[in-house]
Amino acid sequence: MTDIVRRTERIAAGSTPVEAEPQRARAEEFESVLESISVHRSTIGCVIPAYNEEESIAQVIESLLAQTRVPDVIHVVVNNTSDQTVKIASQYSGPHELVTDLGDQFTEVFVHDIGKNPDKKVGALNYGYALVEGYDYLLGVDGDTVADARAVELLEAEAVKDTRIGGISAIYSIDDRPITGFIAKFLIAGQRTQFAAFNMQNLLRGRNMAVLGGQFSIFATQALRDVMRDNHQATPWVKDSEVEDSLLSLQIKSAGYLTKISPFARADVGGMTTLRGYDAQQVKWTYGAIELMWPGQRGDTKGQPFHPNLRLRWFENVGMLTNLFVRIAFLVLLAGSLSINAFVFSPWWLIPPAVAVLLNLRIALTLKTRTARDVLFALLIVPAELFMWIRLSHFIRSWTRFLSRKQVDNWAMQAKAEKGGGHAHWAPFVVLAAVLVAVALIWTMLGPVAQSSILWIGWPIVGVVTVLQTLLMFVKLMRRQHGYRV
Repeated sequence: MTDIVRRTERIAAGSTPVEAEPQRARAEEFESVLESISVHRSTIGCVIPAYNEEESIAQVIESLLAQTRVPDVIHVVVNNTSDQTVKIASQYSGPHELVTDLGDQFTEVFVHDIGKNPDKKVGALNYGYALVEGYDYLLGVDGDTVADARAVELLEAEAVKDTRIGGISAIYSIDDRPITGFIAKFLIAGQRTQFAAFNMQNLLRGRNMAVLGGQFSIFATQALRDVMRDNHQATPWVKDSEVEDSLLSLQIKSAGYLTKISPFARADVGGMTTLRGYDAQQVKWTYGAIELMWPGQRGDTKGQPFHPNLRLRWFENVGMLTNLFVRIAFLVLLAGSLSINAFVFSPWWLIPPAVAVLLNLRIALTLKTRTARDVLFALLIVPAELFMWIRLSHFIRSWTRFLSRKQVDNWAMQAKAEKGGGHAHWAPFVVLAAVLVAVALIWTMLGPVAQSSILWIGWPIVGVVTVLQTLLMFVKLMRRQHGYRV
């Protein structure tokens, strides 16, 4: 156990002088957790739902076999695959006797090819649950997620110490080292920032995790059984929701358990390297979140607008709506002012982008594996602004699709996009261009008095909203982060 303590102390020792004290305090607190338990008191069954993961599945399995606390069993559940995932994963099938920092350990890897599965990832997860429901914990790992060597050990230690925890997630990021290509690097830098901001928000909210992402999370099987009982479900995950992990997190919370994020366990997930792939993923996630937020019923998903796990979702959507309004209104008013020579520059306008840059820079500096690209992404303004417009397009498409009540298989849409099909990700920009052209035509048809009146009313409204938005960013900028690194 002293070896575990020494490794925990090294977390604090690797911090900068400013961060060392709070990091050391948290390490000492976690030290007490590790000292009071035996990491082998519980049993862990790992489930890896895999769909066309031939490029990453070997690395994922190897990272699990290299853990200081190896899962007691590893089930790779391959579904709907059309590549070599089964063949590659099968190379690791069978028993493994391993020598780790915690002593000799044993695990066994099973590979299940369940063929065509209409429930996709949800079906694979439930298949895996049936295989490990007798274990104390279910470790869910995506087929493209590689965790740090101590991730399982740290997640298990905290879950065992506090039986109120129904699920606990690692801190997620994306390894940008193997990424090539300008667009891919730009998108990964944006997604790293997006993950960092989300992780930090959850850490600062008492480490309450709104969404136990299936990328690398441990679930207490007792909590899953309680969810099934309380919701009259035959399985923990249900296919009704586009975001099965968000729905399950809500249900675990409603069953009286805690949903947490670990301050130490880390995992690198697979990022989206194309515009269409990233668009399809984000639209699916946002659409599913809207279903959970919306009061009432959409399909078989019950809207739970006041659920505590959805507060952050509401803030995110209100924030995106505000960002959309400010940017569109500013462009329209600026063009209108220039057209009648009524534009007057004020240095005060530089304050909002300056605060935004500082906030983005602070987020970048909290990245444990930050690179020069992360810092430049924040400092240069243009990359972060372009990425915000891309996210706004996802926001528009998600709400439009939801409000249209059109039944769409977002899982299939994402799979198609990841294979290079579809052009729907350009639709919001085409619509925006058409709207701006229409506004310009209408503007030219208005008289000077009407034009002046619009500017006289419009600029103060945009100014007030921008001031409030800037104040909110400033509050986030000044908020203590207690030495957390994401």
